[in-house]
Amino acid sequence: MKKIYIVTVAVFLVFISCNKDKKEKIAAKEEVKVEKMVALNNIDLATSIMTWKGTKPGGSHDGTIGFNESSLVVENGKITGGEFSIDMASMKCLDIEDPKKAAGLVKHLSNADFFDIAIYPTSKFVITSVSNTEGKLAVTGNLTVKDVTKSITIPASISEDGGVVTFKSEVFSIDRADFNVKYGSKKWFDNLKDKFIDDLVEMSFVVKTKI
Repeated sequence: MKKIYIVTVAVFLVFISCNKDKKEKIAAKEEVKVEKMVALNNIDLATSIMTWKGTKPGGSHDGTIGFNESSLVVENGKITGGEFSIDMASMKCLDIEDPKKAAGLVKHLSNADFFDIAIYPTSKFVITSVSNTEGKLAVTGNLTVKDVTKSITIPASISEDGGVVTFKSEVFSIDRADFNVKYGSKKWFDNLKDKFIDDLVEMSFVVKTKI
């Protein structure tokens, strides 16, 4: 008998590092047309989280983002579909100890210069295909950030323990400039000198279902 676990998750985005240890950029391609899924919710919001990290010359910041309702379908231990939503308003900065300064950075990331969450309060990731090579998953889906949708492939894994399904990504990087996140980007502005912010977005996520 098939077990179907429906999970709420999300993917998605903030700026990244340009250091020697950064992950290779995930290619952003033309979106793939898919049929709309029936949305069901079974995520444990308390234990599911997405992390982000970003850098500019001389510094870096990192934090988390929470999830809205979305769906991940797993049949017989295999991912067969999913539609995930990220709550951009839940963004937090964790590396700045001063609460006011941390809130100030989040406010900047939330305004029209970056993610413009007043107009685009959520980002979305819709699974279009999954391949499995020696236990390593390559999860391909359409990522929507602001008014741009592109197809990306994320390295991930899935496991089950005690009735709880865990969907976990490896660390991956996305180019924010591909999604019209322009502030401080050398791809959009000239003569920034050392005032630029790195275009790549480094992130990862862990999503767990409720029992």
